[in-house]
Amino acid sequence: MMLVVDPASHVPPYEQVRAQIDTLVSQGGLVPGHRLPTVRRLAEDLGLAANTVARAYRELEQNGVVITRGRAGTFVALRGADREREARIAAGQFAQRVRELEVDPVRALDLAREALER
Repeated sequence: MMLVVDPASHVPPYEQVRAQIDTLVSQGGLVPGHRLPTVRRLAEDLGLAANTVARAYRELEQNGVVITRGRAGTFVALRGADREREARIAAGQFAQRVRELEVDPVRALDLAREALER
């Protein structure tokens, strides 16, 4: 991930970082599940204060662009079409496994509903 912050810009550094990451995600340069650098690491790489990068990450999270999983890190979130695509893949894998197990399709759907309700 290559980000550039222009210190002479009238746009605050956190906004430059936020906008560049948002653009990378929107254009497919960063795919769902991609782990972003830690706040501290990105701040060091860009010569910024950690709070500046933390603010950019918070705003990205509030907008649903990224998701933070505690100490595991910050990742590009699944959104819209990505979420639908992943759900279709999971459904296909479920259907394939149900066929392999020779489970009645009606029973398989009941089991899936039970699992979703938990």
